[in-house]
Formats: sequence, structure tokens, C-alpha cells
Amino acid sequence: MKKLRSDIEQFRRLSGQVGETSALKILITCVNPRIAPVTLIRLAEFFHAKRLRVFSKLCSMLNVAIFGIEVSPRVEIGGGLFLPHTVGTVIGARSLGSNCTVMQGVTLGALESDLSFTLAKRPVIGNDVLIGSGAKILGGISVGDHAKIGANAVVLCDVPAYALAIGVPARVIIRSPVGETKAD
Repeated sequence: MKKLRSDIEQFRRLSGQVGETSALKILITCVNPRIAPVTLIRLAEFFHAKRLRVFSKLCSMLNVAIFGIEVSPRVEIGGGLFLPHTVGTVIGARSLGSNCTVMQGVTLGALESDLSFTLAKRPVIGNDVLIGSGAKILGGISVGDHAKIGANAVVLCDVPAYALAIGVPARVIIRSPVGETKAD
């Protein structure tokens, strides 16, 4: 449950809440509509790891029915996940790094039907990535750390660290990390 604590801390940080995180604050935060789906994701992950597939599937189905988000329990998701809105979101990536923000209507998955969940056909998302509303990241590609994916972008190729991907199909704009200058 370390990841869930990290998710809650990220949510509190992004929503401007400061101070100690008591057990009561954690419990209250877990029923917030921006954290409750993440809690169900973490429960599905937990049950999947313990080979309690029925409970894992139940948590996933509750997420679909209540929050409109479909997340495979097979996806490796780092701590600090933030889902400001969930409706229409599908997370079927190989992995999603730490401290990622995923907006509504995002699809992370294979280019074609892949019911067997072939890892090579799934995207890998780095740490501290922001994925805008309606973005689609498809295929066995990678998105580097600190990258930003624009709203409604359709990403079909690798996105390097610190880059910005925008458009349909997405074009990649290289950005320098904050505080660094590009060499001429």
C-alpha cells in the first residue's frame, strides 16, 4: 500500500493541501472522486499479485461501472498516479511511471486487438508524464520522463524525455529540461 500512500500524497500536493497526513485524512481522501478510482486500481493490483483474480476483476469492474475507467491489473503503475477525471479512460499500457497525470478520455494500449495482453504491443510511459485529455498512445512505443502529451494527440512513435507531442498524428517537439540550455 506504499503506492497508494504516494498517490494520496501526490493528490494532496497537487490540490494544495499541506500538513501532516493522518490516518483519518487518508481515509477521507480515499473516498474523494479523484482518488477513489486510484484506490480501486491499487486494490486490483494487490489482488492480482496475490493471485486472487476474482477480487482483482471485481475491483476493475467497479472502476468501469462507477468511474468509467478501465485499467488492466497487469499494468505496472508507479506511485503518485493522479487522475483528475476518469470518464472514458483506458489504461492498457505495459507500464506507467511514477507521478504521472492522466486526464479523461485517454487511451493507452495496443494498435490492434490484443486480448492476450502482449507486452511488446503496449506503450511504456516514463515518470512525471502529463497526458492531456483525449490523447491516444498506441503500440509498443515509449514516452520518456517529464514528457507532455497534448490534448487529443495520437502518438504512434517514441517521445523522448522532456519532449512535447501534439497533433494527429502527433509530432514531437523537443524541449530542454528546466534550467538547462541546448547546445548549438
